Parts: sequence; structure tokens; C-alpha cells
Amino acid sequence: MPPTREFCRDVALANDEPLAGTASRVDHWILIEYRGLWGRDVLPGSGLSDQVKQRLREQASARPHTKLLFVRRTERRGRTELRAMWGSSAERGGQLFHADIDQHEDLLDLDLTARGAPLPHPLLLVCTHGKHDRCCARQGRPLYQALAELAEDDWVWQVSHVGGDRFAGNVVVLPEGFYYGRVGPGEAWSVLDEYLARRIDLAHYRGRSSYSFAVQAAERAVREEAGLSGIDDLELVAERPVVVFRGGGRFYEVDVTAAPGALSYLTCASEALRRPRHYAARILRERAA
Repeated sequence: MPPTREFCRDVALANDEPLAGTASRVDHWILIEYRGLWGRDVLPGSGLSDQVKQRLREQASARPHTKLLFVRRTERRGRTELRAMWGSSAERGGQLFHADIDQHEDLLDLDLTARGAPLPHPLLLVCTHGKHDRCCARQGRPLYQALAELAEDDWVWQVSHVGGDRFAGNVVVLPEGFYYGRVGPGEAWSVLDEYLARRIDLAHYRGRSSYSFAVQAAERAVREEAGLSGIDDLELVAERPVVVFRGGGRFYEVDVTAAPGALSYLTCASEALRRPRHYAARILRERAA
């Protein structure tokens, strides 16, 4: 990477790239505590045995839209046990499960696609994956520290690449699957405080992982125009031929169009310029539910 290259986050900010409609499409999550070095591609670059790597690949591919990530907490470095967490982030009824293991080889006997012991609290995952993108380390590490000081123990974890490096600092909230971007340490309280009040911090909201990019853009438009920031205020009714949401006793029909954005490097390590796809949403009509 040329030493004069600007940080991808700074370029996206200068281009006024919108946050809406940029959350990765994920329905199922597998989170493995790994305290060793994180390479650019964490699983193949890890010190896990070939058998464990294969087992994790099989479980990640067993269901569509599954994301396998490594997690860690600075405060757990001296622990003997390791944590595995998994679950789903459906629009309604998302769940998280967990298990403590003695060593990573124990993952060979753990079914990360089945129900397990319920995790009794949410997770706030902060991307700090500097080997994948320098913006994730630059923005993510101070954000992790800020959130960890505010939240309950074991709520906040560092996580490997979640997508959207140019929107760092990135936070994913589970089990709902909310993506937040451009969150600074001084804004950590806003994301957490709104979540605890069962509201979405729209200023930093990228979208919900259970929705497609177009539906994420439509959700943002409805929430802003109708003033519906509560987590459960909206329910997706249809995606085609137009996106339809129900909320506040109304149906909202939303048209979404896509257009290419400005040429830019989408990550700090990108070798070629690309045009990110931007989504514009407008409410066509609303009616009583």
C-alpha cells in the first residue's frame, strides 16, 4: 500500500458516503474466542488445527448467510477457559447461545448450528482487525475501550472483520444484528444508551443484517420520516415489487433505487478504484394498517 494513501475512512467521509444500506447480510453468527495473532484472514492464518478449521468451515457453510468471526477481550487474557458464542439475528426472535471450552479442540464436539445455553445479555462487537484494514485498528481500539468502560462485563468484545472498513469505528449489536458506523469513543455512550432504551441511534446506523441493502435503505427512510426510532417500531411486510414496512399503525410503501458512488479505494489495502453502490429510498405512499 503506498505510504501516501489516505485512510479509507477519511476518503468515505470526505465523499459524504451514506451509512444507510451498508450492513453485511448475515442471519447466523459463529463467534470464537481466539487470543493469538489475527492475520488478514483469521481462520486460515490462525494456529488452530486443520481439523478444527475444517469443522468451523463446515458449520459456517451449513446455513446460508452465516458469518464466522474471531473475538477477544483484553480483560480475559489470563482466563483458562475459552468462549464460543453463536446464534441468529432474525428481525423478531433473535437468540444467542454460549459455551465455555478448555481448548479449541473441544469445538470438534460442539454443534454451533443447534440451540445451546442461552446467553443472557446482548453483545456489542467492535471491529479492531488492524491486519485486515488499518482504519479498523485506528478507530476500533479506542472505541472498544470506551464501550468496555460503559457496558456490563462480557458485553463488549473485539471482533475480526465485519465489513465496511471505510465506516470505522464499526459496532455490531447482537442478537438484533444492528450495524453502526463512524462511531467515535465520545459517541459510544449514545449507541449504548439508545440500545438500552430499545431505540436505534440513527445518526450512526448502517442497517440491520437480516435485511438486504435495499431494504436497509428503505427502513432508514421510514424511520427518519415517520420518527420511528424504537427497535420494534417497524416490521418488514414485503420486499417486492416495492419494500413495505408496517409501523405506528401505518403501512409504508418505499421505492429504492441504486446508483454508483464516487470512485474510491473501498479499503486501505485496495489496489483498484471502485464505485460503491449507494441506495436512495423514497416513500411512495402510506396508508392505515
